[in-house]
Amino acid sequence: MLVVVVDNEAKAYEASRALQELDFEGDISIYAEAVIQKNGDGTITTKASDTDFPIRTMTGTAVGAMVGVLGGPLGVGIGTMAGTLAGVFGDLYQAGVGAEFIDDVAATLKPGKFAVIADVSEEWVTPVDVRMEALGGTVFRSPKKSVEAEQRAREVARLRAEIHQTKAELAQAQGDRKAKLQARIDKLNAQLEAQLDQAKQRSQQIKSETEAEVQALQKKAEKAQGDVKATLDARVKQLRGQCKEAEKNLKHLVAGQMREAAARLEK
Repeated sequence: MLVVVVDNEAKAYEASRALQELDFEGDISIYAEAVIQKNGDGTITTKASDTDFPIRTMTGTAVGAMVGVLGGPLGVGIGTMAGTLAGVFGDLYQAGVGAEFIDDVAATLKPGKFAVIADVSEEWVTPVDVRMEALGGTVFRSPKKSVEAEQRAREVARLRAEIHQTKAELAQAQGDRKAKLQARIDKLNAQLEAQLDQAKQRSQQIKSETEAEVQALQKKAEKAQGDVKATLDARVKQLRGQCKEAEKNLKHLVAGQMREAAARLEK
């Protein structure tokens, strides 16, 4: 995730064009982008973009989620006040974007300022930094992190521990208390099942999103030569590797829970 905050609309479009040039030259690869304005009332206006990337749709992406969060009613502190991004900021959580990053951007994006938000791949920060600094832009980065499987695993472990504890209480309970505890167990089991269903869906979603990004890079690579082509080919390999790792971790989480369920049925 890359965010560049600038003082006015003209500089925002200059920044967008500069990023497009870097994309064309192979210094970066852009998968989604939005140009936004922070209004006096704290809301966000998405501006028309004159760029044309193979993947530009921001709806349902981390870029779209970031736009929505920055235009929310909480203002500065939105990240820390949220506590956890899971289930609140959806695609930001899935992309591993942290609360501190959100707060830093929100604190700089004052009313009247503009920002370019982009999902990019870059090996070096210098090409972007040099171009953005020339425009007086402030650059924020949040590297993509494969943390979703770990976060889901922690939530699954929490739910399982709570179910185990509640079952222990149920064994000692009597009367109305027993019925209430059973209802709680049923609710926790439903939450656990939802986590596993979401993990399965995300595995497929990650595969589809990665394939779209790979196809976009491959089209560029077909027209490129020399170092640019080599860089694009390397990014394709990296994307496929990241996708394979994320899929493996999510599938491992689901398979592990299924083994636990089978073991319980056997007892």
